[in-house]
Amino acid sequence: MMLSGFLFLLLMTDGESSERNCTYQDVLNHLNFTKNKELFSMIRPVKNYKQPTDVYVTVLPYAILDVNEKDQKFVPYVWTWMVWQNEFISWNPQDLCGIEKFTLPTDVLWKPDLTIEEMTERDKAPPSPYLTVYSNGHIQVENDQVLVSACRMRVHKFPFDIQRCNLSIKSVIHSEKEMQLFETFNSSTSTKWSQELMRIQYEWLFIGMTVCNETVDNFGFIQKRVVYTITIKRRSILYIINFLLPVLFFLCLDLASFLISDSGGEKLGFKITVLLAVTVMQLILNEILPTSSDRVPLIALYCTGIFGLMMLSLVETIVVMNLRGRDSASQDNEADKDQSLSEDCGDKRGKVSFQNCFRDICDVSPGETPSEPLPMAKEGSSIQLMEESQDSEKLLKTLVVLLSSRKEEEKPGYWTRKTKTINKVFFIFYVIAATLFLVFMFFSWNSEDQY
Repeated sequence: MMLSGFLFLLLMTDGESSERNCTYQDVLNHLNFTKNKELFSMIRPVKNYKQPTDVYVTVLPYAILDVNEKDQKFVPYVWTWMVWQNEFISWNPQDLCGIEKFTLPTDVLWKPDLTIEEMTERDKAPPSPYLTVYSNGHIQVENDQVLVSACRMRVHKFPFDIQRCNLSIKSVIHSEKEMQLFETFNSSTSTKWSQELMRIQYEWLFIGMTVCNETVDNFGFIQKRVVYTITIKRRSILYIINFLLPVLFFLCLDLASFLISDSGGEKLGFKITVLLAVTVMQLILNEILPTSSDRVPLIALYCTGIFGLMMLSLVETIVVMNLRGRDSASQDNEADKDQSLSEDCGDKRGKVSFQNCFRDICDVSPGETPSEPLPMAKEGSSIQLMEESQDSEKLLKTLVVLLSSRKEEEKPGYWTRKTKTINKVFFIFYVIAATLFLVFMFFSWNSEDQY
């Protein structure tokens, strides 16, 4: 009885030791991997060359590192997953201590030569050094990559734009007869998983992702490819606070400048300062947006429109100041003419009186006594003096009538009254034009995308 129990324990111990002695090397020996190592790594793993290799691809972004509009680059951090069938590898896990999978270095087995068409820079992160081999012959490779890819930026609605960037995966040299590519998950599942994995988004917000399978004909070379389209939306609040509102405030300041008097040069200097401020904002905008675009960005139209309104306001101020200067100049000329006229008339009166007196004195000879008719002579000379003074007064009145009969625009204050009317009319036009322009910009920014 004791012997039988001892034998049972010995058998159990041998069984456990036999299970413990199973290693991954046993699996490799079972697959005859050591002798056929080069065969496994060099050729496409199919038993019939007419049979294509099916490769299942998954790309899930979990960080949006950068979106460069100027260089039109999209830099996501993605998790890639590939699975394919190796027809030379398979075993029964029950025959090898229940081993269902093991890992090998990536360079010892054949791998699909997949690439991303939009990739512009080689991934600087080191690739995963291992791959996983399953008992049914499936090979799995997982990798994390920082992709610097080209993306056609559509900045028409900047900063309320939505960008769609593609990641197109295809083989480098294999045609569709040799390799078939399939997406592992559909669009909704990929979007859900990406939203759960998403960690860093910075300026951009991940919206969704679509997956599609396409057939590409490259000059008769037909290939399969899987296209992942990542949709992201810009967080626009900082651009609204730092750019759109300041430009709008400059427009409000330009409207408020109509309250400044036109008599001095303060209004003109104020408007020029505001116009230069908008010019600086346009220079900053030029550093952000790409130089080439299919459509003019609305924010550029926004700045240009406000710049144009301010320029019209500046031109109107210059015209008004010119008209007011003409009015003041005409008043100064009229005052100078009146002063010179009064001086001429005074000189003329003095000359007339002096001539009359000289004539009276000359009528009396030296040594003679004026006769009795002298009072009559004096009376006649005084009458003549009065007549000549009346003539000068008539001449003065005639000149005054001529000055008053000038054109209506040369009356004092005429252009000042006209400039007040011009200011009122232009202010109404300015307010209406600015309002319609801002309403147009609002609806343009809120219209649906046309991609």
